[in-house]
Amino acid sequence: MIKESILRQKKEMEEAFRSKYVRRDAEIKTEKWIDKDIIKVVAGVRRAGKSFFSLHTLKGKKFGYVNFDEEEICNAKFDEVLKSVIEIYGKFNILFFDEIQNLKNWEIIVNRLKRQGYNLMITGSNANLLSGELATQLTGRYVEIEIYPFSFKEFLLAKGFNSSSTELPEDVGKILSMLRDYTIRGGFPEIVVKNYDYKEYLSTLLNAIILKDIVKRHKPKYPEVITNLVYFLISNISSLISLTKLSENLNIGSVHTAEKYVGYLEEAYLFFFLKQFSFKAISQIRSPKKVYTIDPGFYSSTAFRISENLGRLMENLVAIELLRRKSYYNPNLEIYYFKTNEGYEVDFLIKKGLRITKLIQVTYANKFDEIDKREIRALLHTKELFKGHKPEVLVITWDYEDEKEIRWFGKRGKVKFVPLWKWLLG
Repeated sequence: MIKESILRQKKEMEEAFRSKYVRRDAEIKTEKWIDKDIIKVVAGVRRAGKSFFSLHTLKGKKFGYVNFDEEEICNAKFDEVLKSVIEIYGKFNILFFDEIQNLKNWEIIVNRLKRQGYNLMITGSNANLLSGELATQLTGRYVEIEIYPFSFKEFLLAKGFNSSSTELPEDVGKILSMLRDYTIRGGFPEIVVKNYDYKEYLSTLLNAIILKDIVKRHKPKYPEVITNLVYFLISNISSLISLTKLSENLNIGSVHTAEKYVGYLEEAYLFFFLKQFSFKAISQIRSPKKVYTIDPGFYSSTAFRISENLGRLMENLVAIELLRRKSYYNPNLEIYYFKTNEGYEVDFLIKKGLRITKLIQVTYANKFDEIDKREIRALLHTKELFKGHKPEVLVITWDYEDEKEIRWFGKRGKVKFVPLWKWLLG
């Protein structure tokens, strides 16, 4: 039976090779993969395209493949699985294990295979894939790449749209139309490429993440609380979240349990959270965090009124893109939100090394008069607090572009206004 399952997986994998591939931003990090002494680790939320990305990277190479997202294979003796792979694939240079976190004691098995000289690639839907024994024993001997749902650039590539052509108003109009579609439906590859119904697809995916990556893995005492927590956080994206209030409002039981459950959701790549910036570590710990989902489609597929919340969806998109840029291009980047003692809030404060480099607000606006003046005041006030850092001040809009010198009660500064589509493609 194991042999038949691996044969079937081989046919599915060969079929995947014939499918359309969209060049991913993550390819910038694949240079190190030619080193056979490094374990290749590809992590990310379910259905983000980890397997397809990995298969594309292996194109032209001889490899053996096993997908551990099948209970029968996970429950079999590993030596039997390995024997069947060798029999079916013959001689290969790389051993590719998909969704490795489902295999019991996978860290021990991977370590053993590495010592035996196998060149390994593994994927997993778990942010802590390299925690514990594997990370301890393989220091400096692995490279990890995180795969996200399509960026807007990847989304346009998948749609066959040339984003370099934006000189005519109708070109910008087309981009804005596609951006609205991307903002609402999200960037999961199968929705974009195969045009699946996003609400049905994301509802099924969300249930799979909750059941397989959270409930089955961690066995929480009250699994229904996990589901309630997921939907509560989705409905409150781009908002401040307090663990104390979560535990009270959702009857979780304690702040400790709420923190643990939120950690499960982060580990499954379903949500990520930003701390409030402070030079004092204790203030960062005690302050509420801002919550974002890994794909805006999760919000749109469960919300009743999308149009009224485009500003929140835009902010969520910017948060994801900042995370993506940190992962691929600048790992030393630190991303926070900021709130002054007077209550002024800045959506994103970017820090690089010892210097605060950018202050960013996100707002749904098509012209200057539509921007809430409090958004700009918050930027000027915060810029004054960190004037020694000389941060760039940026407002990301829907379709308004300009640069203005703005004054307010003795505070002044140059503010750059950039349309979301242009910033995402920048």
